[in-house]
Amino acid sequence: MVAQNIAFGIISGIVVFSALRMVTTRNIVHSALFLVAVLAGLSGQYVLLAAEFVATTQVLVYIGAVMVLFLFGIMLTKAPIGKSMEMTGTQWPIAAGVALMLGAVILYSLIDQFGSDRLTEGGKIYRTADVGDEVFSTYIIPFEAISVLLLAALIGAIVLARKD
Repeated sequence: MVAQNIAFGIISGIVVFSALRMVTTRNIVHSALFLVAVLAGLSGQYVLLAAEFVATTQVLVYIGAVMVLFLFGIMLTKAPIGKSMEMTGTQWPIAAGVALMLGAVILYSLIDQFGSDRLTEGGKIYRTADVGDEVFSTYIIPFEAISVLLLAALIGAIVLARKD
């Protein structure tokens, strides 16, 4: 149990550092790469929680697909790649204050709701095979609808990227 706590602390530190750098860097591509580090760290946290299916989905969908779409969007919009001062708004102190207040409200809500509650031991464990069976039997229609939607978005990106 001690090794899991140490791994949790190390991964959490990496996630917090990467999240802070993601929102403070002036280079948009570096920001996207720090987002990859955040998502990979969260995937590592899911592995520590014995949620292998969610961790795999995190890597495949978010790091593999969504980040590629983000980078395509950056390239297609011809956003400035280097350091740019006009990318930083003049109202960032207000945004930082709102973020701190929101964090305080979330922390207060969590402490108020759960207080000193402890996790129960011996809860039901869902295997990856069980989750896969549910996705491809019970939820096959929404799964296919989302795949068609993603295909339409990809075709739309290709149409927008053409110079005809």
